[in-house]
Amino acid sequence: MIKETLLIELGTEELPPKSLQKLAITFYQQIKEQLEKAELSFNEITWFATPRRLAVSVTDLVQCQADKIVEKRGPAINVAFDEKGQPSKAAQGWARSNGISVEQAERLVTEKGEWLLYKAKQQGKTVAELIPAMVQTAVAKLPIPKPMRWGSRRTQFIRPIHTLTLMYGNEVITGEVLATKASNIITGHRFHSSGLVVLKSADEYQQALKQAYVIASFAERKQLILEQINQKAAELNAKVLIDEALLEEVTGLVEWPVALVGSFDEDFLQVPAEPLIYSMKDHQKYFPITDQQGNLLNKFIFISNIESKDPQQVIFGNEKVIRPRLADAEFFFKTDKKQTLESRLLSLESVLFQKQLGTLKAKSTRIANLSKNIAQQLGLNSEYAYRAGLLSKTDLMTEMVLEFPQVQGTMGKYYAQHDGEPEAVAIALEDQYRPRFAGDKLPEGEIGCTVAIADKIDTLVGIFGINQPPKGDKDPFALRRAAIGLIRIVIEKSLNLDIAQLIEQGIIAYGDVLSNDNVKQEVIDFIMGRFAAYYQEQGISQDVIQAVLAKKPTAPLDFDKRIKAVSHFKTLAEASALAAANKRVGNILAKFKGELAEHFDSKLATEEAELRLAQVFTELTTKIAPLQAEQNYQAILAELASLKTPIDNFFDSVMVMADDESVKINRLTLLNQIRNSFYNIADISVLQ
Repeated sequence: MIKETLLIELGTEELPPKSLQKLAITFYQQIKEQLEKAELSFNEITWFATPRRLAVSVTDLVQCQADKIVEKRGPAINVAFDEKGQPSKAAQGWARSNGISVEQAERLVTEKGEWLLYKAKQQGKTVAELIPAMVQTAVAKLPIPKPMRWGSRRTQFIRPIHTLTLMYGNEVITGEVLATKASNIITGHRFHSSGLVVLKSADEYQQALKQAYVIASFAERKQLILEQINQKAAELNAKVLIDEALLEEVTGLVEWPVALVGSFDEDFLQVPAEPLIYSMKDHQKYFPITDQQGNLLNKFIFISNIESKDPQQVIFGNEKVIRPRLADAEFFFKTDKKQTLESRLLSLESVLFQKQLGTLKAKSTRIANLSKNIAQQLGLNSEYAYRAGLLSKTDLMTEMVLEFPQVQGTMGKYYAQHDGEPEAVAIALEDQYRPRFAGDKLPEGEIGCTVAIADKIDTLVGIFGINQPPKGDKDPFALRRAAIGLIRIVIEKSLNLDIAQLIEQGIIAYGDVLSNDNVKQEVIDFIMGRFAAYYQEQGISQDVIQAVLAKKPTAPLDFDKRIKAVSHFKTLAEASALAAANKRVGNILAKFKGELAEHFDSKLATEEAELRLAQVFTELTTKIAPLQAEQNYQAILAELASLKTPIDNFFDSVMVMADDESVKINRLTLLNQIRNSFYNIADISVLQ
């Protein structure tokens, strides 16, 4: 069987850099799936992506599908022939559709009956026959939100197509995709290459492109950029601020990366580093650099797409472009400092938080009051918490934040420090938005924790209160992120707070604005759902999470203690048997319709096993009482694990549903008390 390398390349105008990798991977996956579905075996499939191409290479791809015998079942025999044994119209029509006569058909006999059967030989198709349609299908399934047309063509794609390369070994596959005919021609670098490159073989793709100043491999290009910027930083005895998203975007912008270093006036460093960094990264796609202590330097690294004979001209051009951006930031900073944050409170009246929930000024007031309440519960400075909450949204009205929304909160901190606000208040203005994303750091200061919690509670209560919870993947107010952030802050900062109480306070703060009478329970249920996601990310098994969720503890610290206790309990040798026993007891009690006794009565006990179980349980109850007060759930479950043997003996020797009603109720009372001792912590019956 002949095996060769298959090359597929779409040569385009510059593709969107942020979506380049996603486009390439989707294209590769579609081709791979179709090859596998067509049963065309191969060794390896690799994707390539540059700003001007999407490509896939498949090594050792077989030339042709294997021939197949396809069985086509016809009508059942009792339908295929009439009483005289003559073929029916159904049989004749089926035979005709298969190009045979009824007499030529075979018979298929199974336990369920007998049918006409035709075994057709299906000849395998070649790669050359299959690939054009596969490419067309793959192109149609690419994630392109806004396809475009070009020239007089009616075909649509994310960018205009210039070349289509389809090669199998050293042969060109004849075909057409997006009104472009296939050839063995690819384009080199827009400036360094003389133009079109003619391939002699699919195997020489990467090497031919390198000679034309194009690194086809996205991963190789990304690694080269990383090595170059680290080398430049090392030469300056500095550190480069590497942002993974920026690194990938820059990789999607260039075909032949060359790292260069530019600089700007040191005077700009009087502006806080964050807006300068965002200006360099977001607007110009530069990599900022700092000294070894983390202080921003007046230099930056950028990636050029050309290897210039006079790199100083390229550097000068980039320095010229960044200067007005930094000058804007400097101007905004100086202008904003002329007005205090407090003086901006009134302007918050002109900005809506949400149409039904009022302005940012109203939200700030609610956050301030809730922050103060939280601080009082935690024994913190409630006046600082109130002040931080009140000023929390004022920096949104500054010129700097209007220009660089990413620095909201951070600029609030700088402006608060300039205004002479207490340091704890200033830090809280930045802390309020943390954590911004999964894995982000938590608020640094205690006051910041109170404001961050208050802000998240206010948003959750408000949006649920007007019946606009997240639906599917739509979550415009980022309520899922707010709920997980809330959980993380309370647990990881060890704050003794009850979410149910915070929600009640949040509801009260809204007055009569909310229209959802069930808002408290809905918000609690929503946050409970986020607990599952939070612990799953930590590797906690689903059954442990469900065991604790059954109790719905609304204090996150308490929830966390229960999770850790049940996780430890599950590792004990007795856990499986006790989980099964709890499930059995639960099933028995569910079927019992009467009233249980208040206490187990040893005088009604007639079996040694039930007396022994009652005795052991009574002794354990004494040990458990102080542990319960300490919420030492792990120690409680460890003690309860000693019930395994007496419980096993009880079920082996004692008939729970005794004929004597008083004896039966007594035994059920004992089992219920034992089950409740476990259930006070979690429903261990769900453990697997």
